Amino acid sequence: MKSQLLFALSACIATLCSCNSPVQPGRADFVLEHADIVYPDSICRDCNIAVIDGKIESIYPSSSDEKWVGKEYLNVRRQFVYPGFIDAHTHFMAYGLGKYKVDLTGTKSWEDVVRRTVQFAKDHPELTFIEGRGWDQNDWEDSSFPTNDSLNFHFPNIQVVLTRVDGHAVIVNDYALAQSNYIPGEEIEGGLVHAPNDKPTGVLIDNAINLLNLPPHSRAQQIEALLEAEKDCFKAGLTSVVEAGLPRESIELIDSLQQAGILKMQVYAMVSDSPEALDYYCERGPYKSDRLNVRSFKFYGDGALGSRGACLIHPYHDAPNERGFLLHDPEHFRSAAARLAKAGFQMNTHAIGDSANRLILDIYGKFCTPENDLRWRIEHAQVMDSSDFAYFNTYGIIPSVQPTHATSDMPWAENRLGPERIQYAYAYQRLLDEAGLLALGTDFPVEDISPIETFYAATIRKDGIGYPPEGFQMENAIGRVDALKGMTIWAAYACFEESEKGSIEAGKWADFTILDKNLLRIKSDKILSTKVLTTVVHGEVVYKMY
Repeated sequence: MKSQLLFALSACIATLCSCNSPVQPGRADFVLEHADIVYPDSICRDCNIAVIDGKIESIYPSSSDEKWVGKEYLNVRRQFVYPGFIDAHTHFMAYGLGKYKVDLTGTKSWEDVVRRTVQFAKDHPELTFIEGRGWDQNDWEDSSFPTNDSLNFHFPNIQVVLTRVDGHAVIVNDYALAQSNYIPGEEIEGGLVHAPNDKPTGVLIDNAINLLNLPPHSRAQQIEALLEAEKDCFKAGLTSVVEAGLPRESIELIDSLQQAGILKMQVYAMVSDSPEALDYYCERGPYKSDRLNVRSFKFYGDGALGSRGACLIHPYHDAPNERGFLLHDPEHFRSAAARLAKAGFQMNTHAIGDSANRLILDIYGKFCTPENDLRWRIEHAQVMDSSDFAYFNTYGIIPSVQPTHATSDMPWAENRLGPERIQYAYAYQRLLDEAGLLALGTDFPVEDISPIETFYAATIRKDGIGYPPEGFQMENAIGRVDALKGMTIWAAYACFEESEKGSIEAGKWADFTILDKNLLRIKSDKILSTKVLTTVVHGEVVYKMY
């Protein structure tokens, strides 16, 4: 698979540096002038791009005799123009809904979490329930899970649900637990309610979260959330996002907003795993519009490393009696894979632990070959057994990874895994060597929305303050060209969209991210200060800094 993929994409990219006009010049809807276009292996300096009906019609030197008359012009004055950045793994809707939740990112203690939640409730007396997100007990001096006593004191009569940063654990007050479907002593497949001495602490892990009964957000709130998320994405330079799991109702809402011209973000939507969704979409087949692509399903193989829900082959280094767990019986994944392969849908499965990765890769191997081009994906591929990397090449499987997970988790990941197993975690170069490509994303709101941070974490392997000085496991840092591809053409390929986006060439959508620096050439300590100047989607300026 690797050699075939590299040949196909190299052939595509080889055409990009040509500045020859494919047609006779005339009238264009939009002309981008005086751009330094950044290609993987060169720069087209001082070039113009003519756009008709949202697609690139011609790329040509500004000094040439070729002249296009545009309805609209944008002179970028030799700033650096990239293919529109694609985030290959996001929670777009959940990010937008964050405006209705207390922000718990960066909290330094459980007491800090409670203080913020109390203040949020005072600031929003209209809310009928309280949600929050972003706490991470690994950042606290006491890294054990908290108990909900203080929540019960402050909130005796309203549901409070505070979600861990990774979305795989929550802490709730007793009132929320009383409104839930929790039955003491009942075993939960793929989940856990912390209840030492049969007294729940309020901490719910993975599938146990599904026991909660929270009121849904209104349609108006969802629309406002989508538009807020779009605004932040455009400001960050994103022109397309992969939404990693939505129910049918949310996907249809996105489609209706796009069709009405209200929502302009391009979305590759994974359908959340459910029997009803499988029946509906497998019967009707994939759906595609100019801005929405629905041809994949999202599954959860296991939980997260930070909450010890990731399913490991051997016990956790810091918890010898725990190995995590699968979120479903293996037969669930096997039967779904058979249905999706038959119906022509892509299967994308969250797999963090080495045991979960092994299981899902083995199941994929029953259906995937490099020749049948299913392009099934492993989302995260975070902890691998050394013998399992070869599956990606053998079966043509795509690793979809989030580089900032590595730099966020590095302070405590070795404690979870031990010194030997950590060598095969966040192993992006090793995955790239096997698969021939990586689809890069952020997993926002788990991590920051910025693709610049993705690029920095993938190539430099340091956090925002330059730690560690030597970089984290630098043998698995990827090159800058590969990181750029992972945010553009490889991300598009992972969504079956490489013929319409992911590179700047005639016939593709006119999606551009315009920066003030050349990411392929600047010093590493200057990367994070890079500014997004302008974002263009389908030939329309959707964000401009100045």
